[in-house]
Amino acid sequence: MGFFSGIDEFLFGPPGEVSGVIGSVINAVIENPGKAALLVGATVATGGLAAMAAPTIAAAAGSVGLLGAASTGTAISSLSGAALANASLATLGGGALAAGGGGMAAGTTVITVAGTVTGAGVSAGVAVASS
Repeated sequence: MGFFSGIDEFLFGPPGEVSGVIGSVINAVIENPGKAALLVGATVATGGLAAMAAPTIAAAAGSVGLLGAASTGTAISSLSGAALANASLATLGGGALAAGGGGMAAGTTVITVAGTVTGAGVSAGVAVASS
């Protein structure tokens, strides 16, 4: 069995069967449609909230000294306002675009993904605990 055949069997199960990881997820959704809807709703909500609040979250992390220095060399904790938010987002995104990083967009993506994963984990834990 080749590498890709192994991945295919892990995800989808042996040929002719609905099993594997994808089959398990499909069966769980069919058996628990309410919990699946709750999980999806909470995941979307937390991801959306994290995306909207990304500048505030990044600025909070930067203002307490968690992020170090901006691409200009200025300590992020010494900045305020839009400069603080923008420098914090760029730092979370791997640095400024001019310095080869992902910039503010990548920083926003990092925060959004973290919020989405957190929401999915918490709502899945609640769904499992209420079983």
